[in-house]
Amino acid sequence: MSEKNAVKDKAIFKVSLLSISLFLMMAPQIASALPVMYKAFPGVSKAGVESLATVPNFGIILGLVVSPFLVRLFGEKTTIILGLLLTVLAGTFPMYASQYGLILVSRFLIGLGIGLFNSLAVSLIPQFYNGGEEEMATMIGYQNVMGSVGAAISSFLISYLVTISWHAAFAIYFLVIPSLILFTLFVPLPKKQADVASKQKKGKQRINGKVCLIAGLMFLIFLFYMPMSYKLPTLIVEEHLGSSSTPALVAGISTLISIPIGASFGFFFKKLHDKIFPVGFAIVTLGFLITTFAGNLAMLFAGVIVLGFGFGLGVPYMYNWLDWAAPEGSVNLATTIVLVLVNLGCSVSPTVVDALSGLTGSTSSRAAMLVSTIFFALITVYAYIHYLKVHRVAVKTE
Repeated sequence: MSEKNAVKDKAIFKVSLLSISLFLMMAPQIASALPVMYKAFPGVSKAGVESLATVPNFGIILGLVVSPFLVRLFGEKTTIILGLLLTVLAGTFPMYASQYGLILVSRFLIGLGIGLFNSLAVSLIPQFYNGGEEEMATMIGYQNVMGSVGAAISSFLISYLVTISWHAAFAIYFLVIPSLILFTLFVPLPKKQADVASKQKKGKQRINGKVCLIAGLMFLIFLFYMPMSYKLPTLIVEEHLGSSSTPALVAGISTLISIPIGASFGFFFKKLHDKIFPVGFAIVTLGFLITTFAGNLAMLFAGVIVLGFGFGLGVPYMYNWLDWAAPEGSVNLATTIVLVLVNLGCSVSPTVVDALSGLTGSTSSRAAMLVSTIFFALITVYAYIHYLKVHRVAVKTE
């Protein structure tokens, strides 16, 4: 155990462990390049081109399902390395291809690659950092930061690469190579981690009502958050708020803001505890409200900054809640279920949000953003009621 503690305290280990999370949010970032891709596939509908941004989510779901079987066969480290290799190969494939069908398959495969290590990127943290709730909360915050860092870096790179060509935009996936090297060299994991775990704890992994609740909430949160990815570029064009590179720049700013918030999550958790739940999503609601009614680029930037701040508080809290709510020895299963629901929410988001915005009598991007605003207002109310309930129980047990 002391050897494990010595390893986990090394900076190179922390960087290598967290680096694989850089790519968890990178697949949909290519949506910023969609406006310049429509003309590249004249025989494909606009919705078909937009599916290049959403199809990775279906691949991620399959990867999440397949991952536990590969872990059982090869161990966690080998499974993660396979996922990283598939991510870099499939991710960069559209740089050299022009046929829509092949690119669509490669986009599905990049999702599959990410799905292989998606749940492990989260569930490895409590394996090494289980010395206390605050220590784990701090590392979960850092893990969420890495996803935001990856999304921000890719957004800024795309804002430049898209001016060269839409093919060049896919060069962002070469960023996987340094992470692959770091993880291979500096993260020591048993070859058959699953075998080690099974000797220590007999019995199957299971879930409980709290895990189901968290999974359901995360499904809805990401379902209604995704319009920030695929509707924002259209909103900017419709309202004449910027050029073709503006959507990637705005997306980069949004995720960049959540980085210091995520890095400080341990501090915020220590100060606010369960208050983070309603506070975080109240800020997300405000961010969506400002973005929805933005009349100029400055107001739009203000909206995404506020939204990024709230998201950097709310989502890490959900994962932290999941880590202590899951039954003992079942964190990996719980994480997998939540991530499947998250990616399912991302996948069905365009269909659901368009259907709901249609009820308002408009299918514009602004109407879709308004639907998300209303949802996050409702989730804030629920979060506040949840906080009061938890606080009341805590007071009674004291």
